[in-house]
Amino acid sequence: MLLPPQFVSFDEFSVAVPTFIRYPTLKKLAERVQHETLNAITSPALYDTDHPSYSARILDSLYQTPIADASVLVAITHERHPKLLLTRRAAHMNSHAGEVSCVGGKYDISDGNNVITALREACEETALPPNKVQLLGQLPIQTAKSGMSVRPIVALIAPDLVLVPELGEISRIFWADFESLLTQPTVEYEVEYTMQDQTATMLTPSWQVDGETVWGLTGRVIASLLETGFDRQLEWYYRIQNTRL
Repeated sequence: MLLPPQFVSFDEFSVAVPTFIRYPTLKKLAERVQHETLNAITSPALYDTDHPSYSARILDSLYQTPIADASVLVAITHERHPKLLLTRRAAHMNSHAGEVSCVGGKYDISDGNNVITALREACEETALPPNKVQLLGQLPIQTAKSGMSVRPIVALIAPDLVLVPELGEISRIFWADFESLLTQPTVEYEVEYTMQDQTATMLTPSWQVDGETVWGLTGRVIASLLETGFDRQLEWYYRIQNTRL
């Protein structure tokens, strides 16, 4: 798989340093996510965000992180009232068809690390230029229902970027109001599925965003983001309501 022509090298990636973030919500998020990112690789140390090597330490931690099967980009607009980038997968996809997701996908051997996987896939799916992304850090790894390991990469993007869905994979691009995610309760969602000639109804938390239901892996990534950044504890469960032949 070829990298997009506008791709920048890993060493050129920009890190959003909390000292220079003017909006309190995003500043707090950056501090907490970067603390998580540094602790994942190195022992606790002095997290001096004014030190000239701070950005390099964030990049080094991201680079050293073991490669996951897939990575997603948790992209948040850098503005007073931030928004979270979400997509709805095309209905003809072999996996997760029609479901809401963050941009991202499977690791390619040419990527070299999780950040490039997330940014390459984001560019392919929405034409998001990698050099327009400011990295915050990463969240704990998640496991998809397929068993794949998924690494969320958190970043800031400009609110005025023009994004275009790649219709072979993405049917819609939309946005979640970030501060609403911080405060609004989740809604229980019913999912019908069939296994071994039995149909079951599964109950799980979800958010309702712009007419879309956000649940599953994407919901767990958002819940992890809110817990890491703001200590919002959300019980994320999958409960079988009933089973019938």
